[in-house]
Amino acid sequence: MPFEPIQPEKISQTVVRQIEQLILRGILKPGERLPSERELSERLGVSRPSLREALSELQESGLLTSRAGSGVFVGDVLGSAFSETLVRLFTNHEEAVFDYIAFRRDMEGLAAERAATLGTETDLKVIDTIFKKMEAAHSKRNPRDEAGLDADFHLSIIEASHNVIMLHMMRSMYQLLREGVFYNRQIMFKQRTTREMLLDQHRAINDALQARDAKAARAAVEAHLGFVENALWGQDKANRNEAIAQKRLDHELRR
Repeated sequence: MPFEPIQPEKISQTVVRQIEQLILRGILKPGERLPSERELSERLGVSRPSLREALSELQESGLLTSRAGSGVFVGDVLGSAFSETLVRLFTNHEEAVFDYIAFRRDMEGLAAERAATLGTETDLKVIDTIFKKMEAAHSKRNPRDEAGLDADFHLSIIEASHNVIMLHMMRSMYQLLREGVFYNRQIMFKQRTTREMLLDQHRAINDALQARDAKAARAAVEAHLGFVENALWGQDKANRNEAIAQKRLDHELRR
């Protein structure tokens, strides 16, 4: 008969599996510091030797890193979705920007649809909390904070979709966006009319999610990213026109 005796699992292995799941599900994020050894052992209800054994195994696998005098941190498990060479190509060729937005529109539309149906009440509360922070930053006219919260808002929707592959892939891509590889989001949030429209679009997304209207949530995300795409086309055209005008001015001044 194809049966084997069940071996009792070591406590350290149970700890390893729990921390692995927290990282996999995106609850523990890259660079996040773990509680102290004493606090963590108390919260897990395990002895310190068992905890040390588990942490040692996780460090060997690269999921955790230890910094002398600072503690234990989640490792850089995301890395980059692309090589440095490819990232430089993205930076230098504008067609990558619009392909990136099209990819986001497809993936985030699906994520919003899933979040509306699969997200928990806590997931939706997180999304709503971040949106309220966006409204507060908007009233203070702080483009930097608005741009940061914009990324947090979209990522919270992806997290609420409960697909770990999508989560880690999109987190890696959003890191490139935060670093300005594709475009500078702060510029968009400096324009008064654009800022108002972006806030309204995020409100529409949040309202649809809170109502658990999957179809409306997907449509709102797709409309929002369509607006971003058009705004970037307009910005690119304005930059080209300004460059031409500057050349004309330089030519006239030399005459």
